[in-house]
Amino acid sequence: MGQAATLGRTYGRLTEVVQGLPDAAFERATRCEEMPVGALLVHLLYDAERALVAFATPSTADPDRDFVSYWQDEPDEPDETGETGETGETGDAGNTGEPGETSFVRAVAAAYRAPSVELVGHWAAVSSAAARVAAVRLAEKGHKVETQGHVLRAADFVATLVTEATIHHLDLMLELPDAPEPDPEGLQVTARTLDGLFGPEAWDVISWDTTTYVLKATGRLPLTEDDLDQLGIFAVRLPLLS
Repeated sequence: MGQAATLGRTYGRLTEVVQGLPDAAFERATRCEEMPVGALLVHLLYDAERALVAFATPSTADPDRDFVSYWQDEPDEPDETGETGETGETGDAGNTGEPGETSFVRAVAAAYRAPSVELVGHWAAVSSAAARVAAVRLAEKGHKVETQGHVLRAADFVATLVTEATIHHLDLMLELPDAPEPDPEGLQVTARTLDGLFGPEAWDVISWDTTTYVLKATGRLPLTEDDLDQLGIFAVRLPLLS
């Protein structure tokens, strides 16, 4: 139940970010280029819907990815636009995909006439349902899911959902300074994912707090001269996710 609870809190904090915002705030910029708040929330909505589909269609194949290796290559399944290629779910949690997807989610976001009510309500319903289903599936020993062309154990899949949502939570906060911080355990799951991508030989050179680590390791904050001196030869590995 611990991992499902973390997903529930992670999604719940995202809901807190957007609840109560005026409709105009959904056009504010985020850390994702050309993705205002509304469009990024739509992107997250589709991620929660993908989770529901994955949990409802278990796989009997052997896992070929875990919560770290999932991010190391791009999916070959169609994205929301129906096109194949990078969707921002695997290997690219930051830019949220190619221009086709950006245009698509912006158009979907614009279709919500009152995003503060309609889009937020849709997100809250789907994300909470995904967290509840995750709890059920995690209670089933050996449950595996297929998503983005890969098979993962349910626990690893939940960790990828937490990482995606936590990073985008920080993205949403760019012009929402009063927004609540991400769930602390969600930040730790994200940091452990980044640790796995960075490699154990590089861990000792990191002295950032967890939030700064996530922002700098995903290219959301630039590396300073001090950072480059600290990282040394490992600086070329960043960003771990873009």
